[in-house]
Amino acid sequence: MKEVEIKEYCNRFRDATPQEVIRFFVSEFKGQIAFATSLGLEDQVLTHMITSISPDTKIFTLDTGRLFPETYDLIDKTNSRFNIKIDIYFPNTEHVEKMVKEKGINLFYESIENRKLCCHIRKIEPLHRAMKGLKMWITGLRREQSSTRENGKLIEVDENNNGLFKLNPLINWSEKQVWDYIEKYNIPFNELHKKGFPSIGCQPCTRAVLPGEDMRSGRWWWEMEGHKECGLHER
Repeated sequence: MKEVEIKEYCNRFRDATPQEVIRFFVSEFKGQIAFATSLGLEDQVLTHMITSISPDTKIFTLDTGRLFPETYDLIDKTNSRFNIKIDIYFPNTEHVEKMVKEKGINLFYESIENRKLCCHIRKIEPLHRAMKGLKMWITGLRREQSSTRENGKLIEVDENNNGLFKLNPLINWSEKQVWDYIEKYNIPFNELHKKGFPSIGCQPCTRAVLPGEDMRSGRWWWEMEGHKECGLHER
């Protein structure tokens, strides 16, 4: 049934603006929809749109405990600018302590398996708690971001998260459109974006990219290209 609904939704909103998409779905799924922000450029755009359309829509983020100082600063700036309080979800303390005791504080450099374990404990488990009771979540995914996202759709079934609907209002936007919107509305953004960081995650796992590199090549930079997802948007 969900696949039929998705096909109908995608056809219905094929030519709709992100604002039109958001306006419909925050009403259609009121009380059962939330926006997961990582404070990236796309997410800052969506925060502006969502708070303008439906200020009471739940907005949350995941604090892995290994974020950049600039990201924490941006949480404060975003809350102040939009007069909101982003819900913050933390990893389970016991799970983090057990992982670090068994595998070390920087286990993620040792193997892909270790890195995915760290991502699971610090991101996936808190995400599942944050989305309890929801039917749809909103993300800032764009096809242009990476090869693993180029087949993304406006609406998808997220099999990795209990079959929830996943709404990607900016899926067709270019990086230029995102920056133009940020500048037009003077939206706060992470200072690292101006220092060569197009995609920002945890501090130990993110570096600046070089000219001509894929925008997500700075994430888990020691791994092969095919593994550049943490599990939040695994396909």
